Amino acid sequence: MSQRLALRVLPVLAVGIMFFGAAAVYGQSYPSKIIRVVTAVPGSANDLGARLIAQGLTNTLGQRAIVENRAGLLGIEAVAKSPPDGYTLLFFGNGGIYFSGFFQTDVTWDPEKDFSPITLGLTSPNVLAVHPSLPVKSPKDLIALAKARPGDLNYASGPLGVEPHLAMELFKSMTKTNIVRIGYKGTGPSVSALMGGEVQVMIANAGTVMPQVRGGRLRGLAVTTEKPSPLAPELPTLTTFVPGYISGVFIGLFAPAKTPAAIISLLNQEAARALTRAETKKLLFESGLEAVGNSPEEFAAILKSEFAKWGKLIKALDIRKE
Repeated sequence: MSQRLALRVLPVLAVGIMFFGAAAVYGQSYPSKIIRVVTAVPGSANDLGARLIAQGLTNTLGQRAIVENRAGLLGIEAVAKSPPDGYTLLFFGNGGIYFSGFFQTDVTWDPEKDFSPITLGLTSPNVLAVHPSLPVKSPKDLIALAKARPGDLNYASGPLGVEPHLAMELFKSMTKTNIVRIGYKGTGPSVSALMGGEVQVMIANAGTVMPQVRGGRLRGLAVTTEKPSPLAPELPTLTTFVPGYISGVFIGLFAPAKTPAAIISLLNQEAARALTRAETKKLLFESGLEAVGNSPEEFAAILKSEFAKWGKLIKALDIRKE
């Protein structure tokens, strides 16, 4: 057993024998070559988090970790089919992992069976926002108005199946309201449409919406986290008005299924360390993101809940690739 692996992994595992068994089967020198962290396009939250993790792994594991940007779902597929040896990882958000596997017919991987969760890396809440001209001051007011005028209100979203679309459909389902979707090419055009009064309502990421709320161009009604968010501390939680409602961006680190537990534990420890350093958390917060860095077991529990919630909704909506 290498001294490097022993020093880093043994404190994490409850039973040293479990580590020795995994290391004996899969080799005693991990990592001994470059680690690839596959993620989405440059400039995205996925990319920022992946680069912070890669830098952290490089600094602490003694081997270079690099980021590989792959557009669309190609990166997810590539990691799912990679050897479970800890050298190919995935840092991706719920838009790819949770959603696409349910409604895209060309997906060749199973979001629940083909990956080993390492840690939930980053989160960012959504915000329920309306055009300032709409006569509502709270989610309760919005729900009452929507019920009084079924089909009269419109909401903006990007393409079918992306997070803002599904977040709003979840809201409609849980409140039994009829608010009509108006589709746009992306979040930017959707927010512009809301500010311009083309639509009245939207649920979108806090990093995108809150600057407009604070500038008076939109009215924020609630944040979609379970507890108040430091990214939107002036807003109440939507779950206060709609019990159980939670949505937002969740970006996690994964390995291919059947990656040894010792390697998962090591990667969990070092990825969490990289994301939760004080200066890193500050950088992420300024980008509208909160660092998490929880355990594989905690992340797996979140995934199970998310799969169940969104899978049920997508099936009920009968969404197809747009």
